[in-house]
Amino acid sequence: MTTVEPIKNKNDIYKVEKLLLKQSKRDLLLFTIGINCGLRITDLLSLNVEDVRNRTHIKITEKKTTKFKQFPINSKLKPMIDDFIKGRKLNEPLFLSHWGHRLDRTTAYYTIRNACQKAGLQEKIGTHSMRKTFGYHHYQQFKDVVILQKIFNHSSPQITLRYIGIEQDEIDYSYNNFVL
Repeated sequence: MTTVEPIKNKNDIYKVEKLLLKQSKRDLLLFTIGINCGLRITDLLSLNVEDVRNRTHIKITEKKTTKFKQFPINSKLKPMIDDFIKGRKLNEPLFLSHWGHRLDRTTAYYTIRNACQKAGLQEKIGTHSMRKTFGYHHYQQFKDVVILQKIFNHSSPQITLRYIGIEQDEIDYSYNNFVL
């Protein structure tokens, strides 16, 4: 199994967003929600229009853990979501395939991976990269591993740091800055 990585460089995130904007609103929203909420792809793809229309929070029961999760829709996502769901039915899947069915994880994987490749990213990218990207940048902004551990439902702060790639960054920094 290949472990995927977060997108650590914000400029790379902007490149991917720019490419996805040209591609489709659906693909851009999928990526933007993914990196702003830290949901697993199965939970992201299970969202329906009714889960986001006229809402301040997204409320789900995580498929993997069966735990309830609630988080606010931030100021970047709100207008994107509102524009994306105009005229859509409440019971419709938020992310539809080109054939009108719920978008599947394989299509989501290729959509995200291909956009990242086109943007020139060197990281190992998969759908889980969105969740890890959220975690990496959340940690960089707030330096609060405990709250991130709770968001991800991890059993320890060490697991969270390793998961988002911080542990290896700190080890590399230590080695690179230690000279006898």
